[in-house]
Amino acid sequence: MSKGAKIVPQRLNFTDHRRELDDNRYVYAVVSRRSRGLSIGINLNPDKACNFDCPYCQVDRTIPGGTRAIDADLLEQELASLFTLVQSGELWSRPPFDTAAPAMRVVRDVAIAGDGEPTACPDFLVAMNTIGTVLERSGWTIGAEDGIRFNLLTNATLFHRTKVAQALARFGDLGGEIWAKLDAGTQEYFEQVDGTRLSLDRVVNNIAVAAASRPLVLQCMFMRMDGQGPSEAEIDAWESRLKQILDVGGQVRLVQVYTVARRPADSRVSILPLPALNEIASRAMDLGLRTEVSPGVQWET
Repeated sequence: MSKGAKIVPQRLNFTDHRRELDDNRYVYAVVSRRSRGLSIGINLNPDKACNFDCPYCQVDRTIPGGTRAIDADLLEQELASLFTLVQSGELWSRPPFDTAAPAMRVVRDVAIAGDGEPTACPDFLVAMNTIGTVLERSGWTIGAEDGIRFNLLTNATLFHRTKVAQALARFGDLGGEIWAKLDAGTQEYFEQVDGTRLSLDRVVNNIAVAAASRPLVLQCMFMRMDGQGPSEAEIDAWESRLKQILDVGGQVRLVQVYTVARRPADSRVSILPLPALNEIASRAMDLGLRTEVSPGVQWET
């Protein structure tokens, strides 16, 4: 897991996503902007393997990652240990969590998110079964409105693979909710903002198939590259992708429209202003979809 320079903010908030926690390999905790509280993170990509190369990503891939195979026993141990810290309240006495605002000292979710695409993990199904074991004995209510959400942050590129589909079925049985990326409407822009030559058509179809089975969340990151945000034509195309998902019976619980909040790897990337984010969100609202807009936060220069 990547470890950058130590930063000690006056108060822990969502601009600080340090993952140092007892030298853990897989499990960490952060104060999350979109979750509005503590997010317990599970990184299934300590090797930093990802089939995207997003210019807004904060992962430093110039530093080699770790082992690709998942140590299921270690994953279980780390997750159970963090659950104990949270449930006992001890976590909030440990730096940097002791500086978190009182309103943020609530567990909102367990999120599979890390240094790459989690469904690309060769042991994704094994990991899902391990996580499920710990969740089931935690006593927490998962997935209900008054419970803790279990989220999978994914680019949805591999949902069509048999083993991934099996792991997603287990994830769904646990009350999990897919948070799928949809940052573009055209293949050209998709390649630019997500750093891949994979098919956007395939991604949208994968999302639509998954959404037909159970509601999901769409994560939609918009930014400026060299000072330029997405064009009107691009936003039109993005809206048409939303329609495509809905037209085949896809269920979208929420569309998250957001921009960068932490220093990206690519210096060409900057925040898309709030009025532009609101305009993009209005397109989803016009389709009857619930939306949330998260404005950018300027990082220290």
